[in-house]
Amino acid sequence: MPLDEVLYPVNLRVGGRRCLVVGGGRVALAKVDGLTEAGAVVEVIAPDVVAELDARPDITVHRRRYRTGDAGNYWLVVAATGCPEVNGEVYRDGEAAGVWVNSADDPERCAFTLPSRMRRGPLMVTCSTGGHSPALSRWLRRRLEHDIGPEYETLLGLLSEARERFRQAGISTEDLAWQEALDSGMLEMVRSGDIAAAEAMVDRLVERP
Repeated sequence: MPLDEVLYPVNLRVGGRRCLVVGGGRVALAKVDGLTEAGAVVEVIAPDVVAELDARPDITVHRRRYRTGDAGNYWLVVAATGCPEVNGEVYRDGEAAGVWVNSADDPERCAFTLPSRMRRGPLMVTCSTGGHSPALSRWLRRRLEHDIGPEYETLLGLLSEARERFRQAGISTEDLAWQEALDSGMLEMVRSGDIAAAEAMVDRLVERP
């Protein structure tokens, strides 16, 4: 992957969509976990799989080798076989069929790369190096997990509820001073348990001229 290549960031809605993971090892297991967490209908193709995959009732495992053209039957594909030749075939099939393919640890055979991510409820923070150093992405994610605690999820819930309440009241939420409110100590209020004060801070958004 060229060092100066600019990637376009995107969050995909895979819920209910058929997605394929080619490979049955630990790396494939991690890819399956990420897809099922997002609600995808996941199938695995591999002649052998780790016990954790074999025991999963929420996925379909096809115990066989990848066959030319398999990738074209799915909405999204991840190749995690550890074999460059097989991963390359999966990628080429995906390109021919217009299916996005990610090849684990092989950025040259990726239509998209997968960032390292952390979640706090619906809040998701990702770290990506464009495929140049997955180790750095994981290191940054661990630092963020330490810095971004559960109070951020509470803050997000408070803001989301307020936004919906304003919209139901016919108040445009686009022109409100959200950033000013956030910069006024709302997070610290939530962190100290003073949710009422944080809610009052949001309510004052609509009281300003």
